[in-house]
Amino acid sequence: MSVGSLQGLLKQGMPTGRRVLPFTIRPMHRLSIKTQRKRQILDITDPVEALLRQHHAAAVGVCHLLVLHTTAALTTADLDPGTDLDMLDAFESMIPKLNYRHPHDPGHVPDHILSALIGTSVSLLADRGSLILGTWQRVILVELDGPRTREIAFGFAVTV
Repeated sequence: MSVGSLQGLLKQGMPTGRRVLPFTIRPMHRLSIKTQRKRQILDITDPVEALLRQHHAAAVGVCHLLVLHTTAALTTADLDPGTDLDMLDAFESMIPKLNYRHPHDPGHVPDHILSALIGTSVSLLADRGSLILGTWQRVILVELDGPRTREIAFGFAVTV
């Protein structure tokens, strides 16, 4: 079902199951992030909030982020000095050294596995242009096979 047809159903008050969905869907946006290293953690909280302020400054809802790649990931984390390197070391130690069978490039199979384990999307509450995050919590892009330009799809569902 397309976003437009879903919005049409919502405007008509068509029930999904027994209830009308309590949100409206806004147009999607893209965010491009350039990475500089093979493995890197980047804080993308500020550019995400800039998009929120630009397009949804008065709205309350849920911000959905999806990195459109299979060798990168999204999550939230505390980024005290050195934490990014600690995380990369921990991720590296999670993946066994095996003879991988990936036909394209067996050398970056660990990148695909880590992307799947960490996850490629996050959904975060937002209130009038600001993400609702914990005191030390930041939104991070985990680059696993850089350097590259990564595309992140940004969607927003407004609560009503």
